Amino acid sequence: MRSITVDKVLVGGGAPLAIIAGPCVAESVQLCMQVGTALRDRCVTLGMSYIFKASYDKANRSSADSARGPGPEQGLKVLQQVRNELGVAVTTDIHEPAQARAAAQVADLLQIPAFLCRQTDLLLAAAATGKPVNVKKGQFLSPAEMKYVVQKLEQGFASADIAGESQRIMLTERGTFFGYHHLVNDFVGLGDLIDLGWPVCFDVTHSTQRPGEGLTSGGRPERAPLLASCAVAAGVSSLFIETHPQPDQAMSDAASMLPLHATLSLLEKLARLRDAVVGD
Repeated sequence: MRSITVDKVLVGGGAPLAIIAGPCVAESVQLCMQVGTALRDRCVTLGMSYIFKASYDKANRSSADSARGPGPEQGLKVLQQVRNELGVAVTTDIHEPAQARAAAQVADLLQIPAFLCRQTDLLLAAAATGKPVNVKKGQFLSPAEMKYVVQKLEQGFASADIAGESQRIMLTERGTFFGYHHLVNDFVGLGDLIDLGWPVCFDVTHSTQRPGEGLTSGGRPERAPLLASCAVAAGVSSLFIETHPQPDQAMSDAASMLPLHATLSLLEKLARLRDAVVGD
């Protein structure tokens, strides 16, 4: 498996497990600093890598009346402050090609949402920035179909005259639709995704979602530790976790985010499991 660099973080290729985590939405500087500081310090203690994540705009909410976040201008300022003051790499999602360049001025890793993973212009715009790109596998795609997403990104990098090791791609598994209101994780398929050769991340908390149950998605966050353990045992390079000190008061994904204290405890267990897997 190839490895990629996200700022100073090495992902894949036998590198330490990379944790991409933070609140769903960049609700405030105070929240992001609180969560980012706790996660950074715990990851340092456990020998894990850390990338802070928060969204500035939730453009795919179920209802037009749902809160979307601070928006690009204010949200990117929050991410920049987290990056500067905590000394960590940061990532955020983009939804339109026009957002790529501005986000790349701050974010070390650009994230493509699952529902938009086949949007050619969005993928090409992300690649053209030269930043590493993490694409979440659509809930409607098989792992094998993600090779076409990879091809689009490779073409985008090449068109921007970005070659070799500077072409940096990560793929994220976040569950597949199984009927209505239910996502499943296919671990045979996860192995197929890993076989595509790029570092694979497993989205722990979104995989527990119960989409379409109402104006907001439901969730089964109590199953997050089970899924995270399975993914680490399967050999993923990274885990994606949304977490909040008080999930029930969060602006978005309140039903699936993990409480911050639970996430910190879970990371300790996952570090031990990772050591056992690597030791084998």
